[in-house]
Amino acid sequence: MATASVNGIDIRFEDSGGDGPAVLFSHGFLMDHTMFDPQVEHLAGDYRCIRWDERGFGGTRASGEFTYWDSADDAVGVLDHLGVDQAVFVGMSQGGFLSLRAALAHPDRVRAVVLIDSAADVDDAETLAGYQGMLHVFGHGTDDERNEVFQMVAGLILADEALDAEWIPKWRQIEPEQLTLAGGALLGRDDISGRIGEIGCPILTIHGTADQAIAMDRAEALAAAAQDHRGIVQIEGAAHAPNLTHPDQVNPPLAEFLASL
Repeated sequence: MATASVNGIDIRFEDSGGDGPAVLFSHGFLMDHTMFDPQVEHLAGDYRCIRWDERGFGGTRASGEFTYWDSADDAVGVLDHLGVDQAVFVGMSQGGFLSLRAALAHPDRVRAVVLIDSAADVDDAETLAGYQGMLHVFGHGTDDERNEVFQMVAGLILADEALDAEWIPKWRQIEPEQLTLAGGALLGRDDISGRIGEIGCPILTIHGTADQAIAMDRAEALAAAAQDHRGIVQIEGAAHAPNLTHPDQVNPPLAEFLASL
């Protein structure tokens, strides 16, 4: 992997290179750039696929508290580092949160947005309290308590035994401080649902029908508010990360959307 010094931190990223249109992939909470392996394998022949580790995850460390507006600036900073003027932003969950903010803060840099199980609003008070409890365990719990929470989170994000076995060991390696900082951005994010109408670029939504973390109605609300929404691709039976669990259903409509641009 390569490193870009952006906004006072060192961001780890991978770039497939090539002369095709640029696509920037931003991962979800607890994940890293490798969650887009199936998409890069499918698209790299036609597109310049750039994927990066966001603050707190993979090879990128958070140096202090941050917001998803900072993450949006990080994403654009990676493009600056590579000399890329504009890209399609593909974001899963928190990757979608930052992609929407990039479209608001840097509209000239965002050609289009693809949201994978993401939203513009914030979680309700009960859900936030539950997530806060998880973060407390991440930072202060025993190994057994942390493992129990990771198993529960895996059921929300992946709901796939083989992928659970692959990702949970990675999660155990994340430093508690980094999880706490990243969790602060997740739980403290602002509600931008009232600003979605300001985004002029095309938006495509891909969403798992069995997603318990972000329900379909939240994706539908975002779609209804957008200027140029190109549809919701429903991935039947998928949980929160359909690009990992159901790539054969995600990749064709993603490629079709990119070709339409």
